[in-house]
Amino acid sequence: MSEFIKASNLYKTYKIGRTTIPVISGVDLSVEKGEWIALLGASGSGKTTLLNLIGALERPDSGNISYNGRDYSSFGRRKIVQFRCARIGFIFQAYHMFPELTVLENVLLPAMFNGSWEKKMKDRAGELLESVGLGHRIKHRPNELSGGEQQRAAIARALINSPEFILADEPTGNLDSKTGSGILEIFQKLHGSSSASTIIMVTHDRNVAKLATRTVELIDGKICPSE
Repeated sequence: MSEFIKASNLYKTYKIGRTTIPVISGVDLSVEKGEWIALLGASGSGKTTLLNLIGALERPDSGNISYNGRDYSSFGRRKIVQFRCARIGFIFQAYHMFPELTVLENVLLPAMFNGSWEKKMKDRAGELLESVGLGHRIKHRPNELSGGEQQRAAIARALINSPEFILADEPTGNLDSKTGSGILEIFQKLHGSSSASTIIMVTHDRNVAKLATRTVELIDGKICPSE
């Protein structure tokens, strides 16, 4: 394996009125290709902010993040959108499905943003939905799906552009234990496949974190010394 995501000396603060709140304080993190990293920590530890920085959804106040040795944390707006669409698959706790679109159309959205709308992408979306057990649901709307089904559809959506790495923020947080276990099985299959997806997953659950190849624990915006 070779290092292909590297965060160096990251700092991130937020301002609420006149108060400045440090959230990420001097974080260094290297991720090897094919790793499954669990970002573990209590609420407010900074793990979701760190994930958002790695995913270029937010910019660090200082420090940089590189992909295959190329710093993308300073990309301009258009370039960073293109980078996210082409390289990163996002899976959120709240699913973020568009209610007016069918399940198939929701899965196809990242391909459209990436400039792809060929029949082969529609076929790929159908195949991905089939692979997560939703082949019979492609014409349904999100409100006709259970929470677990929506999250499975969100996983298919994250994979549509064949991303280089997958970022997941508490992917089982809104699900009961049985349904959550089913979602984690999909992650295990993704990581165990021949193409071995690189996954960075936020969780507060140590049992979930044990499934990853490596756990990185954050406390008060800093990585624990053991890491």
